[in-house]
Amino acid sequence: MTTPSGQAMAKPRLLVLASTYPRWTNDPEPGFVHELAKRMTGDFDVTVLCPHAPGANVREKLDGVEVFRYRYAPEKLETLVNDGGIVTNLKQAKWKLLLVPGFVLMQAWRAWRLVRANKVDVIHAHWLIPQGLIAVVLNKLFVVTSHGADLFALKGGLLDALKRFVVRKSSAATVVSTAMRDKLQEIGADTSKVLVLSMGVDITHRFSPDASIARSHDEILFVGRLVEKKGVEYLVRAMPGILRERSSAFLTIAGFGPNEPRLRALASELGLAEKVHFLGARPQAELPALYRRAAVFVAPFVHIASGDQEGLPVALMEAIACGCPILAGDVAGLHDLLGEHINEIVFDPRDTARLSSRILTVLGSPEQAQERALRMSDFVRHRFNWDTIASGYGHALHAVLDAARNIK
Repeated sequence: MTTPSGQAMAKPRLLVLASTYPRWTNDPEPGFVHELAKRMTGDFDVTVLCPHAPGANVREKLDGVEVFRYRYAPEKLETLVNDGGIVTNLKQAKWKLLLVPGFVLMQAWRAWRLVRANKVDVIHAHWLIPQGLIAVVLNKLFVVTSHGADLFALKGGLLDALKRFVVRKSSAATVVSTAMRDKLQEIGADTSKVLVLSMGVDITHRFSPDASIARSHDEILFVGRLVEKKGVEYLVRAMPGILRERSSAFLTIAGFGPNEPRLRALASELGLAEKVHFLGARPQAELPALYRRAAVFVAPFVHIASGDQEGLPVALMEAIACGCPILAGDVAGLHDLLGEHINEIVFDPRDTARLSSRILTVLGSPEQAQERALRMSDFVRHRFNWDTIASGYGHALHAVLDAARNIK
């Protein structure tokens, strides 16, 4: 950016507040906040404040983004975020509730110091709680984004009131699916300032079809965190029914999380040790090869008792972008992604007999499945590519700054 006289203008300073963030390069933890942040560096001077984790640097520069990781406990106890996410980790280990006050207060303290030291112009808070609340306390212009768990799983009178409060105090708010905007309206939030802006897919450098790679006729693939709302248990339970009809089929699970030991035990109990392959956490660079070779990507998402469910799953978008045939559990956020294909794709994963049948249909009709997958790939690559998504967020942030200048 330049002034009328041709001199370079200083970029506005953007502070990003987040919980989930890559701990290092090629970290298998979800990296969507970083993917967006690094694309903001063309228009903003971007700083990210996120929690520290064992083995991570306290401060570093990643892809042009200045990253500060705040300490909230002794290093070996900084386990609230990773390997499953905050909601899952609290459910799995109640003692981690003791980490929450330090987690929130230390992020608020470090954010306040960064705002003062860096003269921050605008904040982007990822998740309504706690980052949205921290942004309110900082009394700066801010945009807040809800990704799903903060809206669906954190529920109740007080928590819903806090969500409404954050949205009301925000300069603008975004959600990653239309269903989430409807949920905000359901709990009484003012949705007049809420935009639907998903996360994106890197179609330029990573996720795209490759016709030179032959698809397997038998590989069923799942990629993602091994937590309850992903529904992987039902996929494992569907395998005996699949194998009765197609003995050559096998399941590949790429991911990590607290449910992995239970899923391994279930596979062994069902006699599937040779048919269910656990790859563990895989870096982003290795995922395209998995999507390009699989016969079908199955995402058996479910609503769980806490109310938590997927917002708009990035792994599913990645698989579609690579031209992989897909099946998915019927959660509300998928309607934005699947469009006219919704009825052909979604299912109730808890009905494992029906799930087996749906998978066998895809395996038995590879040409038809591939044709539909490529049509869907074109749609996702056009609407959900990171360049388009980042432009939308950049526009929202600049609109907030412009509105503030006009008021002054």
